[in-house]
Amino acid sequence: MFGRHHHHQRGQWEGRGEAHRGRHPFGFQGGHPGRGRGGRMGRFFDHGDLRFVVLKLIADKPSHGYELIKAIETAAGGAYSPSPGVVYPTLTLLEEMGYVIASDAGGGKKLYTITPEGEAFLQSNDAPVRSLFERMAQAASDSAAFSPQILRGRENLKTALRLKLHGGQLTAEQIAAVAKALDDAASAIESI
Repeated sequence: MFGRHHHHQRGQWEGRGEAHRGRHPFGFQGGHPGRGRGGRMGRFFDHGDLRFVVLKLIADKPSHGYELIKAIETAAGGAYSPSPGVVYPTLTLLEEMGYVIASDAGGGKKLYTITPEGEAFLQSNDAPVRSLFERMAQAASDSAAFSPQILRGRENLKTALRLKLHGGQLTAEQIAAVAKALDDAASAIESI
């Protein structure tokens, strides 16, 4: 539309990296892992990269779709968690390409196992696969601030402070106690 087409063959944009995408080298926007404008997820993988990741995880251990989602989230340190709407079509594509087979594992679940063709495909793409897992490991180490535990703790603190401050007029003693609790928390975090 409007004379701009975005159908590029793999490798066409190699070497242009983050300058082309206007993002962090791992696909993040705004310097925050997994967060684009307005807190939305930026693009984590380039087109076609997810199939390498999924296939490698299946090669390491035959898995269900949900297990693959969790394994990717873990490998990326929580910076990215693919949706079922992305993973299951990738599994279907890998199955159609003959790289995985699905067997009925009961309860409506399919267990995906790599085929010899899938193993050969992985071996022929060893460098990009290793690179993807290295990028995910780097994203994991860069995304500690977005760990679920830290996000939960931060939100709990914000909620408690908001409720206290909007719950009525505070006495001088209460204000001093809140300020001391915040200062103590800041000091404890700085000393870690």
